[in-house]
Amino acid sequence: MPETWKPKDAADVASAVGDALSAGKSLELIGGGSRRGFGRPVEADVVLDLSALTEVLTYQPEELILAVAPGARLAEIEAMLGERGQQLAFEPPDFGPLWGLPAGRGTIGGLVMTGRGGPRRLSAGGPRDHCLGVKGVNGFGEAFAAGGRVVKNVTGFDLTKLITGSFGTLCAATELTLKVLPAASDAATLVLVGLSDEAAMSVMSKALGSSAQVSSAAHLPADIARASSVPEIVGQSAAVTLLRLEGVRPSVTARVAHLADTLQALGPQALLGREQSVALWKEIADAAWFAGGGDTVVWKLSVPPSKGAAVGARLAGELSGRCYYDWGGGGIWFELPGADDAHAAHVRRVLNEVVAGDGHATLMRAPDAVRGTEDVFQPLAPALAALTRRVQQQFDPQGIFNPGRMYGGL
Repeated sequence: MPETWKPKDAADVASAVGDALSAGKSLELIGGGSRRGFGRPVEADVVLDLSALTEVLTYQPEELILAVAPGARLAEIEAMLGERGQQLAFEPPDFGPLWGLPAGRGTIGGLVMTGRGGPRRLSAGGPRDHCLGVKGVNGFGEAFAAGGRVVKNVTGFDLTKLITGSFGTLCAATELTLKVLPAASDAATLVLVGLSDEAAMSVMSKALGSSAQVSSAAHLPADIARASSVPEIVGQSAAVTLLRLEGVRPSVTARVAHLADTLQALGPQALLGREQSVALWKEIADAAWFAGGGDTVVWKLSVPPSKGAAVGARLAGELSGRCYYDWGGGGIWFELPGADDAHAAHVRRVLNEVVAGDGHATLMRAPDAVRGTEDVFQPLAPALAALTRRVQQQFDPQGIFNPGRMYGGL
């Protein structure tokens, strides 16, 4: 078992990285530990536990700026923002239950370093679009700062976007500055009942391209819909296509009416209010239907929305899996029976045949032995993989931050 170092502040982090560098030891960075089931298993000499760095360094609601230490719990930060009517607009998911862990353990550092957003991605972007600044320690043991505490702060290479989603392979972050936004005062979800997957792709595309300002669009096949915790969805006893609208109440009401009228020829409709919408979209964000899961494996595919139904039909039919569609059909969550290779070759072969290289597949859940041997992330083209390695070497030439965890051999 690797030993654990638990720094108390940013200076301790720099000392710890310096000590690891001097001793030739590699580090695994953790906060709440809720995302250790994501990516390749880490085999490091030392666990660098950043969970003691929990301080809210600055929160300026009037400037929409939040700076926190990496160990701050996401649930606590969201509660604090909610008291001021604000939010992290990219709708961070809580994947802890997906890996069999309790909900609410995730930290801001883990969120930023894994770079995963929720269903609002099409309208609000992901974490990398909301991360304004990073302070941290690189693989030379040197403290550095990138970005800042204003929205327009970059004149050169935007290191914050590079670090966001790097899985802790480029630095040990000690401070993260995020843009926050006002939370919508009202929300509603228009539900279309009984559409086929293929028809739903067309409807979602039409809705997202309309003047109704749809913030999120998803489609749940009947087997997934029946497992929802929202009674209004279970009661439909059919596939449901979901179109979310957010804003002030008069605007939401008017836009819902316009969209419902535009789509009325497509069949039965229902409407979810704010409370039901919040519950339903959290299920979608967290992949709640696949939580725990026993021996099954879970994939997240990113494809052109127009090809979503074709990919879903192929994989569900050939591998006896179940899926649902987020991001207007462009994000497909798949649960498949367990296999020695997690069906990696099959999944990527179908993806290549249907979308001809215009997509990627990420293995979100599998046993450690499988994640240690299969490509968890979509393999990179040789030129991009080489460039990625060069970037990592500039930050961490001796592999202090355990380079085996990142995709493409980084």
